[in-house]
Amino acid sequence: MQASDTAPLIHWTEQGEPRSARWHSEAGMPPPKKVVVADDTTNADTAYRLACEGTALLWRGDFQNARQLLQALARRADHKHGKGKKKVAKVPATPTEAFHLHRQAQSQRARTLAMLLIPFDPGYVIPLRRAPDVHLACNEAYGRGDDAFVISLRELQGLIGAHEWRKTGVEIPALGARIHPHYGVFSPVRGEYVQLVADTPLPRGAEALAFDIGAGTGVLSAVLARRGVRHVVATDMDRRALSCARDNIARLGLDEQVELLEADLFPPGRAALVVCNPPWVPARPGSSIEHAVYDPDSRMLKGFLAGLKEHLADGGEGWLILSDLAEHLGLRPRTQLLEWIDRAGLKVLGRQDVRPVHPRASDASDPLHAARSAEVTSLWRLGAA
Repeated sequence: MQASDTAPLIHWTEQGEPRSARWHSEAGMPPPKKVVVADDTTNADTAYRLACEGTALLWRGDFQNARQLLQALARRADHKHGKGKKKVAKVPATPTEAFHLHRQAQSQRARTLAMLLIPFDPGYVIPLRRAPDVHLACNEAYGRGDDAFVISLRELQGLIGAHEWRKTGVEIPALGARIHPHYGVFSPVRGEYVQLVADTPLPRGAEALAFDIGAGTGVLSAVLARRGVRHVVATDMDRRALSCARDNIARLGLDEQVELLEADLFPPGRAALVVCNPPWVPARPGSSIEHAVYDPDSRMLKGFLAGLKEHLADGGEGWLILSDLAEHLGLRPRTQLLEWIDRAGLKVLGRQDVRPVHPRASDASDPLHAARSAEVTSLWRLGAA
C-alpha cells in the first residue's frame, strides 16, 4: 500500500504532543474526527460509550486484549438495551421496512465497532505486544506496504479471515475441487446457484464459446469449462476479482479454455451462451465486497438484460442467475423484471429453480427470516424474442 499526498489523516494527542497518521478504510469510512489513546486499563463500558459518541480509540496495549475488547464491544452493540434500559424496538410494518431497519442497524453496529484502531509501522508490522504477523494477509489485500498507517481492528480481522479463506478455499461439489476467494471478492458459499449452472443443459453451439459476465472468483467459468465449453470469455470490472479468477483458473488447469478480460459487462462479439450472476438486491452496498450482493437501482441486472440480445448468437441463450429475495423484501417486483426482459427484446425459454440451503434460510431469529425462508434462486433461460 503506497502513501499518497491526498491520503486522509487522523489526528490525536499523545503524551502531550500532537500526532497524526494516515487513515485507511476499505469500507470507505471517513477518518474519525476525535481520537483518544486506549490501552489495557481501558474498560469495555467506557470504550463502548466513547465509540457510540464517535470517538475512536487508538490501541497502545496488548494486541490480544484489544481482540477481547472488540468482542466486548460487539456484545454491547448486539444488546442495545443495556443496564436498566427498556427500549421497545420498532416493529416493521412491511418487509421493505424490515430490510431498511436491518441495514440501518448493521451500519450503526459497523460504525461503532470500527472505532477500535490498530497502528501499523512500515512493512505491515503491528507495534503492539503479542501482535500476530499479518504482513502476508496485508500484502494480499493491499499490495506492498512501505508506510505507516492506522486501520480499524475489525477491518484487520477481515483481512486475516480472508487470508485463511484464500489458503483453505471453498469446496465446490459441481467442480469436485476448491475455489480460493481473495480479499474483497465474494466467496461462492451459496452453492445452489453454481449447481444450477452445472445441471442445466447447454444450448446448441455453447461447446465452442460462452461468455461469463461478472466472473468474480471464476467459479462459473470453471464449471462451464469443465462441462466441455472449449472457450469461455469471462469479464469483470474489479481487478481484485480478475486476479482471483486468474488464480483459480490456473489452479484448476483451465488456462487454455478460459480467457479473462477487464470490461463493464460484455466482451466483443456474440456467443451461444452468455451467463450472468448479478447482485441480487437493489440497494447501496456498505463496503467494497458488498458490491457482489447489493446493486443500486439494479444497474448490472438492467445492463445485462439490455445488452444481451446483441451479444447472443442465433439460437443462443442467456442464463440469468437471480434470487427472488428482492421480491420478498418488496424492493423489486417480479412484474418489473419481466418488463425489463420484454423491453430488451428477450423471451423466457425456461427457468430452473432451487431453494437456498444456507443457514440464514432456517434461522427464525434473523430479522429478515420471512423473506429468506421464502427465497428461491432461479436460472432464467432467455432468448431473443
